[in-house]
Amino acid sequence: MKAAHPFFNNMTFLVRSQAVLGRVCLKSLPTSSKLVGALSSFSSSSSLLRDDRHNKIVDFRSDTVTSPSRPMLETVLSARTGDDVMGEDPTVLELEAYMADLFSKEKGLFVPTGTMSNLVAIMAHCHGRASEIIIGSNSHICLWEGGNAATVAGVHTKQLPEDSQTAELSEQDIRDAFRLDVDDHWPKTEAICLENSHNMMGGIALPVEYMDRIGKLAHELGTKVHVDGARIFNAATALNIPVGRLCASADSVSVCLSKGLGAPAGSVLVGEAEMIRLAKRARKRCGGGMRQAGVLAAMGYYAVQNNVQLLAADQGRARHLANVLAESGFVLPNAVQTNIIYFGLPTNSTVTQAEFVDKLDKEWGIKLGSGYTRAGADLFRVVLHLDLTDEDVEHAAKAIVRVAYS
Repeated sequence: MKAAHPFFNNMTFLVRSQAVLGRVCLKSLPTSSKLVGALSSFSSSSSLLRDDRHNKIVDFRSDTVTSPSRPMLETVLSARTGDDVMGEDPTVLELEAYMADLFSKEKGLFVPTGTMSNLVAIMAHCHGRASEIIIGSNSHICLWEGGNAATVAGVHTKQLPEDSQTAELSEQDIRDAFRLDVDDHWPKTEAICLENSHNMMGGIALPVEYMDRIGKLAHELGTKVHVDGARIFNAATALNIPVGRLCASADSVSVCLSKGLGAPAGSVLVGEAEMIRLAKRARKRCGGGMRQAGVLAAMGYYAVQNNVQLLAADQGRARHLANVLAESGFVLPNAVQTNIIYFGLPTNSTVTQAEFVDKLDKEWGIKLGSGYTRAGADLFRVVLHLDLTDEDVEHAAKAIVRVAYS
């Protein structure tokens, strides 16, 4: 169990919380908000003591903050290990084969991180430093991986805008951006990279029909499709479709085990055998070869076999919280499909962005992601994951509204 926030260990928390409650103006809430009645019930100190003392940190910053469960940790004790650099770790080999079969691909490759998985996929698809990939301008590869396609792989990134509501790259934009090596001025387009689900676009899941169209387009153009599937199981859950079918048109898929699935580390790259051979060579050049990696692979294997079915509950909690926020006047740029919510403060809120984050953290033990922008709007991020409960979400909903209108 995670350590309790310091404010929950003494009366300072209760005093500060009461001060916050006393400043809340319920009249500023939309009259349709379901929270008006709920918040009104906390007018006395006795109700505060009974309902608002939530003795746990509620960490919404990412689904990477999860801790391995006891059953997951116990798999380490029985894991068979060998030297994975030599291809002799049986647990790693079993995980790689399982993931390849799950995604209907030829082979898999276990790597330490999702960033490395995307990088070695790019290095495998691109032949030399005169190559180019097409990516979304808000994609994780573009924004959050240190520019490694360029700085490490020497690959140019052609960035295209995603549709604000669907997170899709326009097929016409892809056609216009695609380049062959027929002109000395041009790099050669070697891959189209999609992100599913799409983090910065609000966890939107790209539907299988779109994935198939891009696969068909790539085949027509003579290039490859790589899917950053860090949260591909969340996308498949939201779309109610097997991951193998969702990614059938992709040449490679990077699958993270340490986000919604709850493993402490690791990703698996799946694709055709020759591509994985090249990716393994790239993994070595990037320092990603591990020795007795079966201790990590065992936990990742447990996560895939046991925690995928928990994602639907995460998504249900996300939709519930999003509905409460929308009804309470918060700005939500996208409908919530998976486990990610982006939201902005109500237009009549008087707290600053910094005050909002600080008060939720220090007075309520709630941690939000902040510093995100879209179309000029400042946004916060909430990510639901398996360490959070219905009680956590209800507590957070009340606190977020109270602080916004305090």
